Parts: sequence; structure tokens; C-alpha cells
Amino acid sequence: MKKMIIFDPAMCCSTGVCGPSVNPELLRVATTLNKLNNKGIIVDRYNLASSPQAFVDNSTINTLINSEGIDILPVTILDNEVVKIKEYPSNNEFCEMLELPLDTLKSTVKAKPGCGCKGGCCQ
Repeated sequence: MKKMIIFDPAMCCSTGVCGPSVNPELLRVATTLNKLNNKGIIVDRYNLASSPQAFVDNSTINTLINSEGIDILPVTILDNEVVKIKEYPSNNEFCEMLELPLDTLKSTVKAKPGCGCKGGCCQ
């Protein structure tokens, strides 16, 4: 299985729901990682503010930050190779990088009888 690590910039929380406004991108990433986790696919995620030692211990991110600065964050590393900088992977990129079917992250909700959803599910 592929090993993915995401290194976040310093922030108060990784979900995007803290502070005066919701950050939809952080919320998307948190939801995506939760869905992956529920399927047994673990993606490690470290926040510079709350887990600075992870940045020190990982030679790849340590070297990158020392040469490029913290503006390079977020950084996604897959099997010890930097695969994305300055932004988070899209849901399709998560699936491609982790070699998962593209529909892995689609949400489906079972339809209630008579709701008119095609095929018994709302997407």
C-alpha cells in the first residue's frame, strides 16, 4: 500500500471549521481523509503548529522547508517523494496517487421511497 503524508501549514485546526469563517478546502480534505480512514486507508497529516517534530524528523519536508520556506506548505509526500506543493490534492488526485478507483470518495445516500432519485441513491 502507498504511504501518503500531508504536511500542513500552521493553523488552529485541520478541519477548516474553526475561526471566523469556514475554509471549504480544509473541510474537503478533512472529509476526504476521514472517508479514506473509514475504508482502512491511512494518510498521515501533520500541522506545523501542533506537530513541529514531524517536520524535523522527516528529512524530505525538512530539506524542502529549509530551501523553500514555509510558503511551500501544504506539501503532500507519497512514498517519500514530494508529489504536490502549495495546495492539497483533489479527490481525483487522492484516488490516482493511492491507486484507488475514482468512485472511492463519492458520497451516496440511500433514497427514501418516492423521492425520485435515479437507481435508489442520491449522489
